[in-house]
Amino acid sequence: MYCLYAFNGELMCFVHVLLNALDMKEKGKEAIIVFEGMAVTLVPELEKADNPFHALYGKAKAAGLIAGACKACSSKLGVLDAVKNAGLPLLDDMSGHPSMAAYMDKGYTILTF
Repeated sequence: MYCLYAFNGELMCFVHVLLNALDMKEKGKEAIIVFEGMAVTLVPELEKADNPFHALYGKAKAAGLIAGACKACSSKLGVLDAVKNAGLPLLDDMSGHPSMAAYMDKGYTILTF
């Protein structure tokens, strides 16, 4: 089981998070994605139908691979409403941020990007 924490707000970096999570799922491995840090700013961009990676993001979203987005970072970086409108869970169990330890306690190996 893998939890892919995306901190980097670079779209091309995040595309690899999506590709790897989808590849893992196709190969029978459990994987989830957490938007954290600057990566939360990618949500409104990926939600746009004209974004070249919208379909890839949609595929990961439809497959249930996106665990959610950091509530504190979404708020601080001005994308809280966009994250809510995208239907992504807001993760805030560690002082407003998603706790890696909580995922580790569930048996996930944490991978950071």
